[in-house]
Amino acid sequence: MVHNNNNRFRFFFHYSSLAKLTFWSFVFLALILVFFFKSPSSSSSSSSRVMTSSRPSMTSSLASDLYRRSLKTSSWGGPTWEKRVKSSARIRTRNGFCVLVTGASGFVGTHVSVALKRRGDGVLGLDNFNDYYEPSLKRARQALLERSGVYVVEGDINDVALLKKLFELVSFSHVMHLAAQAGVRYAMQNPSSYIHSNIAGFVSLLEICKNANPQPAIVWASSSSVYGLNTKVPFSEKDRTDQPASLYAATKKAGEEIAHTYNHIYGLSLTGLRFFTVYGPWGRPDMAYFFFTKDILKGKPIPIFEGANHGTVARDFTYIDDIVKGCLGALDTAEKSTGSGGKKRGPAQLRVFNLGNTSPVPVSDLVSILERLLKVKAKRMVMKLPRNGDVQFTHANISLAKREFGYKPTTDLQTGLKKFVRWYVSYYGSSKKSDQ
Repeated sequence: MVHNNNNRFRFFFHYSSLAKLTFWSFVFLALILVFFFKSPSSSSSSSSRVMTSSRPSMTSSLASDLYRRSLKTSSWGGPTWEKRVKSSARIRTRNGFCVLVTGASGFVGTHVSVALKRRGDGVLGLDNFNDYYEPSLKRARQALLERSGVYVVEGDINDVALLKKLFELVSFSHVMHLAAQAGVRYAMQNPSSYIHSNIAGFVSLLEICKNANPQPAIVWASSSSVYGLNTKVPFSEKDRTDQPASLYAATKKAGEEIAHTYNHIYGLSLTGLRFFTVYGPWGRPDMAYFFFTKDILKGKPIPIFEGANHGTVARDFTYIDDIVKGCLGALDTAEKSTGSGGKKRGPAQLRVFNLGNTSPVPVSDLVSILERLLKVKAKRMVMKLPRNGDVQFTHANISLAKREFGYKPTTDLQTGLKKFVRWYVSYYGSSKKSDQ
């Protein structure tokens, strides 16, 4: 009799567990459908941890249905298009790489693409030119890349047909994946854009790479944001990263876990780079140093945030040239993937590195430097740091990157901002372009 009761109990427990599993599976599927088919989406063409503006960079009207728009960009294909793709990706030096750079017309993507092309590597860009911030700046970067011999294909990383075509035309040895929806605060307005680009887009790319033969080695942009609410400084790659303070940070952390999965199952060589507040010429308008410069010149007040109990808000500002050196160092030391046609042949390389400057600077000091360079007094507006994803302090421990590929930042904030201001005045001048 006891035996029968036990059987009933086991049957009930099994049935209950199966029912719960089925229920939560449907819930998860429903959430995915909501994100991908109901919500407006977009993806940006660069990625870095930033101190962003309190003003939205993109109105809700501009954000409308960017998911469908991003997959229906300019037409591609045909003999002339294929010829441009192959020409741009052609290696010019012995032992050079053939690199696909996603987010090529973004801030970091532009600088990395130019540096790779300059040393003789074959480089093909991919960018969807969305309007998270002024598209005219991205088009200007595109023109710079064209002059350097880099062709940028206009398309979205979720466009699987386009990705397949590119991999059919070119045998890429490496992928520098920099396309992402960036920015911390915009995630509160358009969360689905982060899922679309940072998670779905990354998976779309990895799916293509896993089936390639040979598989390329992949270096991709994670973010210092993954350290989230971590209070131990400086941040080390061994520190916990399970306390994200924003959806942006959560998607980048998810990317690191997804990278681990594809490395484990398919033998893809993957290197994640955690960027720390990248700045410099051709930068992103939604970053503090950029819009501070714009507003100081226009005589507008700028927000200076402070933490609890008047605590200092500081960032490990890293100049773009130093970031480029880190990106190239990661590419140069990336080992070959071990899979072929979606099948793993052996253990593959999996790495993550901090790329920072190791010298956190208070945001108030950043403003003081800009005042001296611009010769204009800023109208400071001290405000409490809002609870919207920004953290109070970032500081990179770069000993691992230094040991692995000799990463050593050399540009201090004063020098780097001087170069940025020179570019800003040259690019915008007194025209109305800066109002866009």
